[in-house]
Amino acid sequence: MTGTVYLVGAGCGAADLITVRGLRLLQRCDVVVYDDLIAPELLDQAPAPAARLYMGKREGRHSAVQEEICAKLVELAQAGKNVVRLKGGDPFVFGRGGEEAMALLAAEVPFEVVSGVTSAVAIPAQAGIPVTHRGVSQSFHVVTAHTADTPDGLPEYLDQLAPLPGTLVFLMGLSRLEAIARRLMKTGKHPDTPAAVVSGGNSPRPATVRGTLGDIAAKTRAAGVRPPAVIVVGEAAALELTSHNTEEENQ
Repeated sequence: MTGTVYLVGAGCGAADLITVRGLRLLQRCDVVVYDDLIAPELLDQAPAPAARLYMGKREGRHSAVQEEICAKLVELAQAGKNVVRLKGGDPFVFGRGGEEAMALLAAEVPFEVVSGVTSAVAIPAQAGIPVTHRGVSQSFHVVTAHTADTPDGLPEYLDQLAPLPGTLVFLMGLSRLEAIARRLMKTGKHPDTPAAVVSGGNSPRPATVRGTLGDIAAKTRAAGVRPPAVIVVGEAAALELTSHNTEEENQ
């Protein structure tokens, strides 16, 4: 019998940010195929006999190309295994989950998508930045900074986003921060527009840098921020809605 593949989003950060459904599927799977930026404790939730297969993808360090990952998911399911494909954030937000779903569809392998909290929302929130806020930002756009076949790696439509109100959230863009700021200022954003760079979740070096579109690149470089990081541009980036009275501090 063919097994089922579950594309599970693990959320961003602590292990208990995974959904209840995602955790239950993990606790009874035969194989967990996991990505980078997964809370290590989550792997302990898989049954002891379950295989644990790392197939992560980070900039400059790929364990396998995407085609190999898709082929492995199909192979495992066709061998009768129930597979949890564990991804940081949400599988369908720049997580290649769509490509994996298409491969499973083509192979007629049953699958289910279990959404997780995307880093586009969760990482700014860890720094107290809401991507929407009444009277400040009524919309937000999530933009990849890794686009093939463009001179600077940024989407061609970025120039159309710059004049819009609301919040712009860039994923996988730290190495192109200067280009992002330059393009946005050239096409409609004022240099004084608030901006922030947040590296959080399961990042090895958490950091938050705040500034404006005109100086955020220099400040981020001076702070030595390392990827992965989320870039936030817009009036909401000036907010810092955090509390020092956290649950962890009360324990």
